[in-house]
Amino acid sequence: MHSGRPLDAAIAAADRALRSVFAPARASRPPPASPGPEPPAPLSSAEREVSGALMRVNHTGELAAQALYHGQALFAREPRTRALLVQAAREEADHLAWCAARLDQLGARPSLLNPLWYLGSFMIGAGAAVCGDRVSLGFVTETERQVEGHLDGHLTRLPPSDTRSRAILATMRAEERAHGASAAAAGGMALPAPVRALMRRTAQVMTGTAYWI
Repeated sequence: MHSGRPLDAAIAAADRALRSVFAPARASRPPPASPGPEPPAPLSSAEREVSGALMRVNHTGELAAQALYHGQALFAREPRTRALLVQAAREEADHLAWCAARLDQLGARPSLLNPLWYLGSFMIGAGAAVCGDRVSLGFVTETERQVEGHLDGHLTRLPPSDTRSRAILATMRAEERAHGASAAAAGGMALPAPVRALMRRTAQVMTGTAYWI
C-alpha cells in the first residue's frame, strides 16, 4: 500500500469506489464528435437496442477499468508506477462518463451488477499489484490488449448509422492502446499464457452478462 496512513488510504479507496459506482460520471473532456454530418434519420428501435446493449457492456468495462487501476494504484510500490496508473484512471474516467452519457441518449440503462463488477475488478487489480510493479504493469498491458480486441469487435457490431457510439469507441480504443504501450515501456513483464487465458475468460463472463443484465 502506498506511503501514508493505511486507514487514510483505505478511506480514499472506498470514496473512489462509491463515486465510481453510484455518483454520476463526469468527464474532463467532451465526448468525441462523429465525423461528418449526423445521419438523416434516427436509429430504429432495433438499432437502438443493439447499440444500447453494446454501450452497456462498454460502460461496465470502463467501470471495471477504474476498479482495476484503483486497486493497482493503492498497492503500487513505486511512485512512478502509481502516477502512471492514476493518469490512466483519469482517462478511463472520461471513457466511463462518455459511455454513461451515450447510454442516456440511447434510452438504455447501465448493468445492474456494476457494484459486483467493481468489487471483483478492484480485488483483481490489488492482487496484481501485490505481486510487484512489473507484474502489475504487465497486467495493464495485457488487459488493454484484450480491451482493444473487444472494442474492435464492437465497432463491427454497431449499426452503421450509430456514428456517435462509433466515435466514442474509436477514441477509447486509441487511448487503451496508449495505456498498454506506456505500461510496457515502464517495465511491464509478459504474463504467462494461462494467466492471459484466465483474464480473457473472466472478461467474457463479465461482458456476456452485462450485455443483458
